[in-house]
Amino acid sequence: MNSLRSQLIVVADTYAAGRNLSRARVSTIVFNSGMALDRIASGKDLTTGNYERAMRWFRDNWPEGAEWPSGVEMP
Repeated sequence: MNSLRSQLIVVADTYAAGRNLSRARVSTIVFNSGMALDRIASGKDLTTGNYERAMRWFRDNWPEGAEWPSGVEMP
């Protein structure tokens, strides 16, 4: 996994699968915008603060029993 954006998308999609939620729903919960994760996945940028806040949110709310994606450092 190369970019931080791709790492964020893998974490978000893994979280979504673990909670049986759509990417759009997770995007709404984390970014208050249902399209944010799709925009990031398509190559749009995000601020460092938003990235760090999102990764901390995923860490703090990770589904019990779900494995954190390999190749992505847990914050």
